[in-house]
Parts: sequence; C-alpha cells; structure tokens
Amino acid sequence: MGDRYDIAIVGGGIVGLATARSLLERTPAARLVILEKESRVGQHQTGHNSGVIHSGIYYKPGSYKARLCVEGARLMTQFCDTHGIKYERCGKVIVATSQAELPRLQMLYERGTSNGVPGLRVIEPALLQEIEPHASALRAIHSPATGVVDFGEVAEAFAKDLAARGVVIETGAEVRRIARHPDGLTFETSRAAVGARRMVNCAGLYSDIVARLAGATPDVQIIPFRGEYYMLRPDSRGLVRGLIYPVPDPEFPFLGVHFTRTIHGDVEAGPNAVLAFAREGYSFGRLKPGELVGTLTYPGFWAMASKYWRTGAYEMYRSLSKGAFVHALQRLVPALKPEDVAPGGAGVRAQAVARDGSMVDDFRIVESPNAIHVLNAPSPAATASLAIGRHIADLAVESFGLG
Repeated sequence: MGDRYDIAIVGGGIVGLATARSLLERTPAARLVILEKESRVGQHQTGHNSGVIHSGIYYKPGSYKARLCVEGARLMTQFCDTHGIKYERCGKVIVATSQAELPRLQMLYERGTSNGVPGLRVIEPALLQEIEPHASALRAIHSPATGVVDFGEVAEAFAKDLAARGVVIETGAEVRRIARHPDGLTFETSRAAVGARRMVNCAGLYSDIVARLAGATPDVQIIPFRGEYYMLRPDSRGLVRGLIYPVPDPEFPFLGVHFTRTIHGDVEAGPNAVLAFAREGYSFGRLKPGELVGTLTYPGFWAMASKYWRTGAYEMYRSLSKGAFVHALQRLVPALKPEDVAPGGAGVRAQAVARDGSMVDDFRIVESPNAIHVLNAPSPAATASLAIGRHIADLAVESFGLG
C-alpha cells in the first residue's frame, strides 16, 4: 500500500465501484485505488436495500435523481445482461387508497412521464386486480419497467471486473486521517498509508466525515435513519406478485412501507424510517455514543425534528409495534394478517440534512481542491450508480485536468 495512485476512491459501495469503472473508461492509464473499511465491498447501503431497479417516477424533472435514475436503470440492466446477472422486470404499482391521494398520484404520473419512464399508465381498480389481485386502491399507477436485482451481486461483479483491469481494491482499510501536500494527499488507514494525487469521496454513511478529513466544509451532515423490514412467510407470499407501493408524502423523502418481491423469491414488507443511534445502527440496541452525540448536537437535527416530530414519533411507535406496522401495510393489501409476517432485516439510509433542518432530496455532489465528494446518495443511488459514476467522471475530467 506504499504505492502512489492518481485517484483514490474512498468507499467500496456500489457508487464508489461504479465511479471507478467510469474513471477507468475515461482515463484507461490512470492508477486507481479503492479504500474500503470492511472486509468486502458493498456491505452497507449497497447490501442492505430491497434491490429495486427504480424506473424514475418520483423525482422532480431535471433533477439529478430524475436524469441519473432513468439513465442508470438502462445501464444497470445492460450490465446485468452482459455479465449474466439475474434481474427481473416484475413491475410495480403505486396505489392511492384515499381521495386525498389522487392528486398526488396524478402528479407522480406526470413526473414519471416527463422523466421518460417507459410504459407508465394510470389504471383503475379492475385492472389493478388483474395485476395485483390482493391490492386495494381507488386508482393506481402501473410501472411495468420497474425491476429487482441483487445489488450486492452487482457490486461484486463490478469489483471483479475492476480488479481484472488493474484497479487496486484495498479492503480493511478504514480512512482515519487525510493529509494534504503540494503534490496530493496521503490517506492514513487502519492498515497503512496510501498516497494519491486526487480523491473521490463515496463513503456513504461517513461521507461528511471523510469530507471534513479532507479539509472540506460540507453544508450538510449525515443523519442515519434505520429502515426495518418484515418478511412475508412462505405460505403468504402469494399476496404479492411484484411491487406494491403507497403514494408517498411529498414533504417527506421516504416512500412509506411497501411490499417488494425480491430477486430471490422472498417478499419484504417495509421499510419504516427510524432515527438510528449509530451510523451503522442496524438494530435498536446498536448505539455509538460519539455518533449519537454528533447527531444530537447538530442544529440541523433539531430544526428537522421540530418539523417532523409527529412523523418521527409515529415511526418509532411503528418500529416497536408489529400491530401498527401491519396496520400500515393493510392499507395496501387488506387481506394481510399479523401472522403472515415475521421480522426481517434492516438497512440504514444516509440522509443529508442541512443546518436549517431540510432533508436534502436530490443527490448532492460537490467539489473541493483535488477532491469530489458525494454527500447525498440515498435511493435510487444503487439503480443510478453507473450514471452517477459517469457524471463524476465528467466532473473529474474537468476538475482534475484528466486527459
């Protein structure tokens, strides 16, 4: 690890790996290293999501999410086709279960159409019953292009391809300090020191901390939200054929509990959105005092809490009450019973929050001297990863002066 590289990428999640692919395509002679603190790539947000290949319905036209999700979904399925990775276009319905949700459903349809989502249509209850016989709605959106895949498998394929092309992937290499020099940077990791002329920060849950280590002053802080899942028991999986989502709250950057049939044949129900007491707080009892203090002493947290305390309190209640969780799911599938579900896993969303308490909705990618920082890349970042990587490579060519 004493070698010197042209670019160091901090974080071996799917966005970091996809960025390395695009940098290598643009500058084949560049010497790249990926610094990943875990023993394998893709161990956090990449490996703890539901595996949905999003089609691009939700996002404001012209936003990063809108542009990069639609392009990224196309690139993702192309990659899977080329590398023999199984995926399925199982389709998705977004169901409006009250009159108040109908205008928001129409807005989503208009957004998706503006974003170029293929095959999108508004459907009435009779057609919904043909697609999802157990779903209930006044009206719904059907997105046949939405699919599922195992993003952990995709990340492993990215890593294998990168290693074969000469990219060094250093695992077990947590970045603890970054020193700047006239000719570049030195990364002190848990294993050894690594030198590089430039860096790209794709550290996910720790992206703001890595940015500060590099001397940047990000205007946001990562607040971790745990998303907990139940799993449908095998004899109840027939309640769901594909993906069933509610109409989301337009003021809240989470999609609400929903049903997802995974590429492995399971059916997940969730996730909720509960404040985590550690950045990798995958369970209620996982606590890192220093990280929790960092959350509680950030002015933006309290500004956010003052806006969303009712929603946050309900999410915490639903986390602790299976009955409340199932009740929320029954809005989508009334036939679901508490005995149909069993506790599943959890993921943690790295949500960037500004000092005024606003939760950053779009991807946030910023530059500082010799560095590019991905400061907000929640869902649909896995879907959009290859497109995000291309965007970062474009920035790098200009900012880093790459040929």
